[in-house]
Amino acid sequence: MSSSKFKGLALFILAISQLVMALDYTIIFVAMPSLGNELGFSANHLQWVVSAFSLAYGGFLLLGGRLSDLLGRRRMFIIAMALFGLGSLLGGLSESQLMLIIARGVQGLGGALLSPATLSLIVSNFNEGAERNRAMGIWASMGGVGLSLGLLLGGVLTSYIGWEATFFVNVPIALVVILLAPIVLAESKVSTATRHYDAAGTISVTAGLLLIVYYLIQSPVEGWFSASTLPSVLLGAVLFLAFIMIEQRTKEPLIAFGLFRNRNLTGAALTAFLLSASFGSLYYFLTLYTQGVLHYSAIQSGLSFLPLTLSALLGARFINRILTKIGVAGTIAAGMGLGTIGFLLLTRLSETGTTWGIIPGTVIIGLGQALVFTTMFIAGSTGVDPKVQGVASALISTGQQIGGAVGLAVIMAMISAGMGTNESLETMMATELNQAIRTAFQIAAVTTLLGIAVAFLVLKQPKASENTDTKVTISH
Repeated sequence: MSSSKFKGLALFILAISQLVMALDYTIIFVAMPSLGNELGFSANHLQWVVSAFSLAYGGFLLLGGRLSDLLGRRRMFIIAMALFGLGSLLGGLSESQLMLIIARGVQGLGGALLSPATLSLIVSNFNEGAERNRAMGIWASMGGVGLSLGLLLGGVLTSYIGWEATFFVNVPIALVVILLAPIVLAESKVSTATRHYDAAGTISVTAGLLLIVYYLIQSPVEGWFSASTLPSVLLGAVLFLAFIMIEQRTKEPLIAFGLFRNRNLTGAALTAFLLSASFGSLYYFLTLYTQGVLHYSAIQSGLSFLPLTLSALLGARFINRILTKIGVAGTIAAGMGLGTIGFLLLTRLSETGTTWGIIPGTVIIGLGQALVFTTMFIAGSTGVDPKVQGVASALISTGQQIGGAVGLAVIMAMISAGMGTNESLETMMATELNQAIRTAFQIAAVTTLLGIAVAFLVLKQPKASENTDTKVTISH
């Protein structure tokens, strides 16, 4: 356990790490038009600024979870933050397309190692019960807030300093976290005589994930049955089947499939998938709307997301009361329901609209996102053996990454089919782009309805007397 005098600092650096990771996912959206113009990216190549991060992050998460369990969560946390800081520094210094895409990949790899270690450190550094729930609540709420804050900060930095600042801003934060971590965090790892890494399982699932995420990223551009993408998903599926066979035979598997018997963990991973497929697409499409339809500058676009950021902060403050009254499943269902309402309001956006037209939908979505994002991590850590906490956390984060890729791919496919065009959204005229964005929000609304079903059908329903055990205290 972390020393009591350092627990405040321990929570601070873990929460800041989560905030930075969430910020980095969305901060790039507002900066992309500027960096695309400066580095000469074509519309199709520009997507790799986002995709390189997603590919590395999604592909290496399970490996990151296993390494944090075996090598030590604090050690992996420090290594991961160093990688993330290095990727950020390289990104800000990039003068070519290739260097920027490599930098984003390094950032994604850092994130894949960081995410499981961070949640495991919350579990190992804070006592079970009210103390841990409070820490987990603050940590998880920083993720929800960071997603919306990234767009605001991205607009300010891009407008007043330049797109490079969206990368450089991470470097001093990473340095402070790396210096403080050995002092304020207690080390935590699995005691095992063999320290078996399950190399065959790790290689097969990591390669399989990389190939499938690549397919989901490239197919909307190249075509779902294109000769350049189809082999990757077929090989990825074969590797996944090989992974399942390997795990059933190995003594210390990367993933013990008994984990999936924990309904809370399975429900949390499915919730993470649907959250990213719906709420996660909001930032991309709203940025397209403000810049491509309303022709806002980067700073105007960023400021239009301020109500979303504030509502996410507000939603985090209510989690304590809501969890106490309706439990984990009810809270997630309520958050998804708010998402449904918010997305339906956004389907009414027009090409002659204003920021005021965005606010009602985004405020409601911000509240819902805070409820779902925080609660799914609380659910996913319930009843999980501390020995596999890193892998369990990685499963939830993998659900997030795959959900984001699948969600965007499905939305793009349905937009193309509905409009009868394979034209890039970035090159569409305002009227057609507005129609595409409205379609995206209709699909997101349907996805949140699936999230409500998962909450009630999959997540374990506690008795009324047990609801208080999941109580979380959020303080900002």
